Amino acid sequence: MNKNALEGLKVLDLTQAMAGPFASMLLGDLGAEIIKIEPLKGDQTRKWVPPYLNGMSSYFLSTNRNKKSIGIDLKSEEGKNIFMKLCETADIIMENFRPGTMEKLGLSYENIKKTRPDIIYCSISGFGSTGPLKDLPGYDLTVLAYSGLLSLNSENDRAPIKFGVPIADITSGLFSDIAILSALVERKNSGKGQYIDMSMLDSNFLELTHQAFYYFGTNNNPEHLGSAHQSIAPYQVYKSFDGYIAIAAGSEKLWNDLLKAINREDLKLDDRFIDNKERVNHRNELEKELNFSLSLFYTEDLIKKLNEYGIPCAPINSINEAVGNSQLKYREMVTKIKGKYGEIPMLGTPFKMSETPGEIKYAPPELGENTDEILKSIGFSHEDINNLKEKMVINNGVKTDDQL
Repeated sequence: MNKNALEGLKVLDLTQAMAGPFASMLLGDLGAEIIKIEPLKGDQTRKWVPPYLNGMSSYFLSTNRNKKSIGIDLKSEEGKNIFMKLCETADIIMENFRPGTMEKLGLSYENIKKTRPDIIYCSISGFGSTGPLKDLPGYDLTVLAYSGLLSLNSENDRAPIKFGVPIADITSGLFSDIAILSALVERKNSGKGQYIDMSMLDSNFLELTHQAFYYFGTNNNPEHLGSAHQSIAPYQVYKSFDGYIAIAAGSEKLWNDLLKAINREDLKLDDRFIDNKERVNHRNELEKELNFSLSLFYTEDLIKKLNEYGIPCAPINSINEAVGNSQLKYREMVTKIKGKYGEIPMLGTPFKMSETPGEIKYAPPELGENTDEILKSIGFSHEDINNLKEKMVINNGVKTDDQL
């Protein structure tokens, strides 16, 4: 059986919510050992309910597979000692507390690197560890607002709408993994670790890409276009007879083929739509013409017709329809896994690699599920562990009312 790409690496994951847990989950998919260090009452998302899946928070389940869990009171001296002991064999530390929190605990990068100069220490925060906003709490919605991205997700004079998933967190998680993997390559060459100061605002500001350059080129803010594209037309969501369809005709050939497919070749002769520049300039008129013609087709028939002509298009799938999509099923992006709390559905791993593919080995853990295993691996005896549980330095595995 093939090994996973990151097998042999150990990550101490102190993150909660979405950005950090999503990033560490992907490293776990690739084979890293992820030790999730939680507060004694657990990751806050264990309580972000409803809904539940087999008694567990569905939000927590979404980003915490392939991890082992231990609850530690990091404010206690014995808890800090456990963390430092874990650091002796770790390769990567990930945390997303407010800047300064780990320093107050005495567990900052500067402290850890004294004994582990090769440690890779990734801090994820809303605004980074420097600058005038560094002490502000960072959440997906506020980061999107500060970055300028939220202003783009609007139409005409309507209020901006946030994306349906915490895209600012997810983007930050992906950038964090890129930085971590880059640091691992550098460490292989130099033997040195490093500190990664990952700002959610920085990550999402970079996502402005061509929209920022529209501003640089015109000195104007981009228009609020809903699903439409700033520089391509037709390229947006249109109305069909029984729903909506996304169409992306990004070349003159595709434009001409689209007109053939929907029996509107008369539009070729319309000066307003003679080329992409004119279609962009007359986007509203074009939308009216296409909505009129496309609304004569049922979505399923229209998709089939456009596919015959090679026109990039897609139905607007609901979550239910996406989960049942034949392509995603074939790619094993919908699967199931068994945990202590029973079998649950799980999204698959995107890492389809010929030699070291990603793998889902473990279901998201119950709070403190792996406490004994983790502590025994760094030299604690059964008596030591029981003593720490009695002192409430580590989670004792018994759920209290505020953990349910």
